[in-house]
Amino acid sequence: MNYKIAIDGPSGTGKSTAAKRLAKRLSFIYIDTGAMYRAIGLFCFRNNIDINKEEEVVKHLAEIDIDIFYNNGTQEIKLNGENVSSEIRQNEISHYASVVSTYKDVREKLVAIQRSLAIKNSVIMDGRDIGTVVLPDADLKIYLVASSKVRAERRYKELKDKGQDISLKEIEKELNERDKRDMNRENSPLKKAKDAIEVDSSNLNEQEVEDKLYELFIKKVGI
Repeated sequence: MNYKIAIDGPSGTGKSTAAKRLAKRLSFIYIDTGAMYRAIGLFCFRNNIDINKEEEVVKHLAEIDIDIFYNNGTQEIKLNGENVSSEIRQNEISHYASVVSTYKDVREKLVAIQRSLAIKNSVIMDGRDIGTVVLPDADLKIYLVASSKVRAERRYKELKDKGQDISLKEIEKELNERDKRDMNRENSPLKKAKDAIEVDSSNLNEQEVEDKLYELFIKKVGI
């Protein structure tokens, strides 16, 4: 039997880390849906496409081929045959991904890919609309939250470790702007599914979040 776990929430709450750890523990396939939107954002960035003009982005969708593959159990992503797993993590690409993700045609293209992966495997997906749109029939839905201060500090450390120079204040500002954009977009806005369980990761370390989600899954499915 295949299972589906959906983890939603704002940026910086630890969704991807929690999903990866839980997937490894349960031997599920982890699908980073945000990486797909980042890949489209990267394509637009590289090709000087005005992301603020929906018709311009949609016009180029047919030129974009996205493929997910696994390297030693780690998800990586290809954009038109090129491994762009590192490039999509640039801070500037986060903004591009957030904007293009508001467009209906972009979401429909990627949701189709995401659902097809969930049909064949036991999966854990994290994103903004997994429990509400992509996997509304998920066996467990988690809405992961954390304070804006904690989220900014996590993102700051992540970028500093990668050698990127950006202020903590600027990161927190960008996170708050992205939250507002994600929650108020017309297509598939970020919101907590009615049957989702909210988990606050502000004062939890990675192991504690993993343990919490594991316990919730075992309790929910009864295994």
